[in-house]
Amino acid sequence: MSLFDIRVPAVLLRIDRNPFHHGTLGAVRSLGRAGVEVHLVADSAGSPVRGSRFVRRMHPPPPPGASAHDIAAVLRRVAGRVRRPAVLVPMDDASAIAVGRMRDDLSPLYLLPDVPAGLPERVADKAELAAVCAAADVPHPVTLVPDSPARAAAAARELGLPLVAKWSRPWLLPPGSGLRSTMVLHSAREARELYLRSAEAGSRLLLQAHLPPGPNGDWFVHGYADRSGTVRAGGSGRKRRAWPRGAGLTAVGCWTPNPQVQALAERLTDALGYRGIFDLDFRRCAATGRYHLLDFNPRPGAQFRLFADSAGLDVVRALHLDLTDRPLPDGAPLPGREFVVENYAPLAALRPAPGGRELAWHARDDLAPGRALWTLWGGHVARRLLARLADGGTGPAGTAPTGTAPTGTAPIGTAPAGTAPSTGVSAASPAPPVSPVPSASPGPAGSPVPPVSSASDVSDVSDDSDDEKASTC
Repeated sequence: MSLFDIRVPAVLLRIDRNPFHHGTLGAVRSLGRAGVEVHLVADSAGSPVRGSRFVRRMHPPPPPGASAHDIAAVLRRVAGRVRRPAVLVPMDDASAIAVGRMRDDLSPLYLLPDVPAGLPERVADKAELAAVCAAADVPHPVTLVPDSPARAAAAARELGLPLVAKWSRPWLLPPGSGLRSTMVLHSAREARELYLRSAEAGSRLLLQAHLPPGPNGDWFVHGYADRSGTVRAGGSGRKRRAWPRGAGLTAVGCWTPNPQVQALAERLTDALGYRGIFDLDFRRCAATGRYHLLDFNPRPGAQFRLFADSAGLDVVRALHLDLTDRPLPDGAPLPGREFVVENYAPLAALRPAPGGRELAWHARDDLAPGRALWTLWGGHVARRLLARLADGGTGPAGTAPTGTAPTGTAPIGTAPAGTAPSTGVSAASPAPPVSPVPSASPGPAGSPVPPVSSASDVSDVSDDSDDEKASTC
C-alpha cells in the first residue's frame, strides 16, 4: 500500500520563466515516482521538464506582469481541469508570495500549509529579513539601504570593499535587464551606478558587508515545518561549488550535518510560526566562526532532492503527506550524499561519489529531460555568447552592458520603484528602511553525462535567467 494518498494530485506553480530550473523537474519526479498525479503550471517553451514522463499535464502560466487576481484566475482554471482539491506547491518566490496573499481565496480549491498571512513576502524581502533576524537573534551581515547615489557610494566606503549588493525584492527584476539578484561590488563607483537602476529593478538596493571567505563557508538548510511547527525532512548541506562562481546557486552540494545551522534554522522558523517548505542560506564568517543567515526562501530550494533520506522522504513529499493527513516515514539521513547540476558542473557529474549522488537532469527512469538538456542548453549558451559579442562586452558588475538609463530615470517601459515590471507578482508597498544591523531512499544515480572539454565551457557564461536568489556574501 502506498504511503501517499494518490487520489490527491499535485499542482506545481512556477511564475519565473527560467527554462532550466532543475528544482521544478525534481519536484515533478519526486511526486510522480510516488504515484501522485502531477500538473505543472509553468512556461515549458525550451525546457527539458516538458519531456518528463511524470508530468500528467502542462498548463499555461500567468502572463508576464500578471497581478495577483490574474494568477488566481489561472489557478482557478487549473483547478477546474483537475476537478478535485490538489496540493499546491509554489516553486519560486513570486509564486510563494502570490499564493500567500491569496491563501483564503485558494483554500477551497487547493491544500495549503497554514502559513501566517504575509509571512512568505516578509521573509523573501531582503530588506525585511535583517529585522527578522535581529528579532530572532540570528546573525545577519551588516546591511545598509542607501536613498541616493551619493549615499550608495558613501555606504560602500563605510562597509569596506568588496561588498555585496542585493535587490530587496529580486522577484521583481525584469527579464532581460542584465540585473542580478546578488552581486559582489569592488568600488564605490559600482555602487553608485547600480543605485541608478533602482527604478528599473523595481525594489530598493541593499548594500551588505562582505563576510571574510573561508573553507566550507557556504551552507544551506532545507526543511518542512508541519502543521505543528515541527521541522521534518530536509537537513543541512554544504555548497561545494556555486554558479556563477562566488555568488550563485548550488552547482554541487553535499549533505553534511551541521547542528549549528540546523538549530538557527529551527529557531527562526519557530519564532516566526512558519509553516511549509523553506530553504535557508548561510555563510560562515571565517574571522568569527559565526553563521550568518543570507536568504530565507519560502519554497523548495532547487537542490532539495539532495535531502532524500533512506525512506525516500524529501520536503516536497513531506508537504503532500502532511496536507493529506498521512504519516511521514522515519528515514535515516544520508550524510555524504551529493547533488550535482550537470549543466553548471559537468565534470563533477562524472567523478566518483562514494556517498551516493543525484543528478539534476539525468535519471535512468526518466531519460527524456536529460537527453533534451544538452541540445537546449547548447543553444541557450550560444545565444548568450552571441548577445555578449553583439554588446561588445559587459558593463559594470551586476548591470547590463547596454541600454542603461540616464541618471535618475528608467528606460522606457520599465516600472517605477516599488511596482512590478514584467514579473508574476505586482509589488506590495515598500518595506520599511533597514538600519545597520549588528552581526549578532536515494534517487537514481543517473545515466552518463556527455563529456565537455572543460567546466568553463558552460559555467562561465553568465545568465541572469538562471540566477536564483544567490546564497553567498
